[in-house]
Amino acid sequence: MLAGNSAVTTEAWRIQRHLQSWLLNEACPLWASAGVDESTGGFAESLDQDGAPLAHPRRARVHPRQAYAFVHAAELGWAGRAGDIAERGLQYFVEKYRRSDGLYRTLVGVDGAPLDDSVLLYDQAFALLGMAAAHKLSGRAGKWERHAEELLAALHRQLKRSRGGFDAGLPDRLPLLSNPHMHLFEAALEWRDSSANPLWHTLTEDLGGLALAHFIDPVNGVVREMFDAAWSPMPGIAGRIVEPGHQFEWAWLLLRWRGESHPEALHAALNLIEIGERAGIRNGVVVDALLDDLTVHTASARLWPQTERLKAASLAATLTGASQHWTRAAAAAHSLLRYLATPTRGLWQDRLEADGTLPVGPAPASNFYHIVAAILAFTRALQRG
Repeated sequence: MLAGNSAVTTEAWRIQRHLQSWLLNEACPLWASAGVDESTGGFAESLDQDGAPLAHPRRARVHPRQAYAFVHAAELGWAGRAGDIAERGLQYFVEKYRRSDGLYRTLVGVDGAPLDDSVLLYDQAFALLGMAAAHKLSGRAGKWERHAEELLAALHRQLKRSRGGFDAGLPDRLPLLSNPHMHLFEAALEWRDSSANPLWHTLTEDLGGLALAHFIDPVNGVVREMFDAAWSPMPGIAGRIVEPGHQFEWAWLLLRWRGESHPEALHAALNLIEIGERAGIRNGVVVDALLDDLTVHTASARLWPQTERLKAASLAATLTGASQHWTRAAAAAHSLLRYLATPTRGLWQDRLEADGTLPVGPAPASNFYHIVAAILAFTRALQRG
């Protein structure tokens, strides 16, 4: 419940309606037109602040993230052609990015020609997530699940580590990274909730256990970013980096994973939220990076950490009913509005500098996934009340 706080309830619903209207009436129409290459179905890497696509090389992650965004925008009420956009975008992705070994290359040109054939675990995670979204809407039963199962098998063949988790990519590279495992966890949870195949449940269990055992520091409870081959923090600054946005994002995922068999996940998630709130908020926004002593390392504030704070607070509010989580969710939603106040409606700015300025620059397509997921989490929490 909203703890009887009518002021929090009123403000939260006001901001939710504003965000949902922006999404359905401004962002989705713009990105469904200017952000989609109608000749191929592929997605633009970014739009300029006039809403025109930029001829930048296209990272692999953009296509499944955009598919995910449109599918879930439809869940929020967008009446556009979400299914067709997601289907064509993912088909383009498979055709242009899939390597002969079943993994997906990291970069192609606007013309679809390969530019970087290397593999990042991060991109494979988003491929699985986008396929899970398309699976929800696709009328072709099993098509995207077959693609996802083939990709997961390729990951196990080529990137799986004997000590748990996966390599960061191909060619083999260090450090090992918690971030792509986080998104793999996210994709596994999506598949677990929509598929009867037990391999997705197994993957969520493995990744949740890996997070609790290695990613979350046993002393101060923070999620670290970079690790050596034994899953110990990297030496120097690299091993000390703590991203507040990832504290919130891991909290949201652990709350989704929690259950009677994982009581420690709830405790860890709520603790991550408290760390993010206590140390990661400056001038009303989530900053980009701390060190492990919780001092600020990078004081700028990108858009995406604001969305992760909103997701974590919304779900924590639903599960606990605690009034402070509703207050935090409303505050996070309010901070997100700062990034969306652009002359061409439906766009965003990517970064707030430490001095409070918002430099004008292209709107990265990759942020759309974060924004849609946050609005959806906020809406679901308020509806459950």
